[in-house]
Amino acid sequence: MTLPLQMVQTLQSAEPNDAWAAVFEHAWEVCSQSLAPGQAVAEVLKRDRSLADVDLYLATAGWDLWSHFEEVVPRTSQELAGWWANQAPGRAVLILDALSMREAPWILHQAEERGFIVHQARPTGAELPADTTPFAKALGFGQRSALGNNGAGGSHAFPGARAESVDIAWADCAALIGSEPDWVFWHHWPDHRLHDHDDPGKGLQTLTEEVEEHLSGDAFWSLVERLATGRRLIITADHGYAASGQFIDSNAEQSDYLKGRYKSGRAIPGNDPAGAWVPPIDLAIESAHGRHLYVNGRRKWKSQGGYPTLTHGGLSVLEVAVPFIELSRKK
Repeated sequence: MTLPLQMVQTLQSAEPNDAWAAVFEHAWEVCSQSLAPGQAVAEVLKRDRSLADVDLYLATAGWDLWSHFEEVVPRTSQELAGWWANQAPGRAVLILDALSMREAPWILHQAEERGFIVHQARPTGAELPADTTPFAKALGFGQRSALGNNGAGGSHAFPGARAESVDIAWADCAALIGSEPDWVFWHHWPDHRLHDHDDPGKGLQTLTEEVEEHLSGDAFWSLVERLATGRRLIITADHGYAASGQFIDSNAEQSDYLKGRYKSGRAIPGNDPAGAWVPPIDLAIESAHGRHLYVNGRRKWKSQGGYPTLTHGGLSVLEVAVPFIELSRKK
């Protein structure tokens, strides 16, 4: 899929805030449309491939935009904190770990079908690096596990909330939701399942089948219903993921460099300079979470044990953009 001419012109001439707004708007338009019954896998694969042109632009002609990402993109952590502060008690946040924009259509469609009101639905940005712990720290938690069994204390972005972090069945999650007016619930799905879909060439396909089963099922929506009963609910994520099994291998010289520096990962902390390639195959960026080196764009390489087919932490749109969906129950 070729980038629309107007978007190319915006990316070439606009200030970074407008350029990133155009990228996120385009990616949301591609990913959030309804999925035809029986066509989910084929359509999600098509949408993922169609965003390759955006990632290619950002990795080549527009690579300098990444240095502005943190300062101009509305970050999920900031949007959640602002929403919480401006919302009266009767608030709930459901964080689905590694939920990407690919999964937004099921939430939007099922919400409408099941009698919810969608108050807003848009993309927001992950922390850099796009990983779990930076997001937890941005919200005032030491790490994700701090939320477990309401152990997070009170020095975080959600004062007064009952907090939980679990990796259990949806029905069991729903049973945990009590009458407390404010909730923050962090579930480890689908992140904890990414490595279970590592069959070469099958990662996104089989994960999409699992996603459809979960997000269309009554068990998941029983949790949403409990959280939204008497509360306004945000469903969002800490970061997305790259369908890296769909990427092409870098050439031999670049592969050796990337393998030596990143192993099978997408980002590492450190003060070393990025590689000398132009356009760059990796970037050094100083963020609120320190200086890291990041793999730039849709790159993979042969590594011991095989490069993961689904991963995150690098610089591609579907790793750094997540859904931000606000729901309430119809009275």
